[in-house]
Amino acid sequence: MKYLKKITIVLSAVLMMSMFASCAESAAPEQGAALDNVTVRVGSLSGPTTIGIVNLMNEVSAEGYEGTDYDFTMSTQPDEIAASLNAGNIDIALIPANLASVLYNRTGGGISVIDINTYGVLYCITADESITSVSDLSGRTVITTGQGATPEYAMNYLLAQYGVTDCTLDFKTEGAEVIASLQEDPSQTAILPQPAATAACVQIEGFSPAFSLDEAWTEVTSDSRLVTGVTVARNEFIEEHPQAVAAFLADHAASVLAASEDVEKTAQLVVDLGIIGAVPVAQRAIPLCNIACVTGEQMRSDLEGYLTTLYESDPQSVGGALPADDFYYPG
Repeated sequence: MKYLKKITIVLSAVLMMSMFASCAESAAPEQGAALDNVTVRVGSLSGPTTIGIVNLMNEVSAEGYEGTDYDFTMSTQPDEIAASLNAGNIDIALIPANLASVLYNRTGGGISVIDINTYGVLYCITADESITSVSDLSGRTVITTGQGATPEYAMNYLLAQYGVTDCTLDFKTEGAEVIASLQEDPSQTAILPQPAATAACVQIEGFSPAFSLDEAWTEVTSDSRLVTGVTVARNEFIEEHPQAVAAFLADHAASVLAASEDVEKTAQLVVDLGIIGAVPVAQRAIPLCNIACVTGEQMRSDLEGYLTTLYESDPQSVGGALPADDFYYPG
């Protein structure tokens, strides 16, 4: 889907305002300021990363828009965005945090992370009220998605930290397959990202979130957060168009703030894009998506701690090596 020119942690108003300030302070141009001779090509995933920019996308598509020229592309698979980024077909990409590190290593330092756009979006959902923490997964089989990606890496780390050695992860291809399996056998427990977790709880009687992996992570890890998504840019683009990068950060911050202030409007935009099927589900899911716009030192501290934790658990999860200092855009 293309547009031419045109969080269990609920984000509080205070947190959202601090995130907005973090991005806005790093961006010199005013939000929506026009830039000459550059179209900023932005790629994002169909999910929370795009939810954070839907208000920007809507503004850009409105008649009479005179701000930065954007070209938005939404994909369903991270590999699609990675390929476009590597080929130079997009300039800025909203992708999984560990994938950003993998691409940095793969391209010899060709990209930099400019902000964190989502924190933990993974939730354990179940109809079993005895399950309230990772420890309660002992002896169980948990169905989930994301083999070889964030869900697997995060769960393996958390199971080890909580001393759970007898939990089996049963990986499915996509969230819809997990939901279908739960509908067939509601006695099962699953790990799903938002907004699929909320959709499952709406569709399957008795199901509700037992805990968020972000909360579980914070309980056992004092020096990092569970960072789900980040925004990266090609270094060539950053060097050639620093004002465009600053403008995007300001626009991204404003879009995230708009999502927190008007969930109803944002929910409709999310449904219009096909990210979530129904407005009531979107309204429930958006506050659980942990969308953010965090830059500068806070971005580096949170992301570096997360990547270090992943690296110590499985070096390949971050591409075999931790990124160097130039990976973190100073803002």
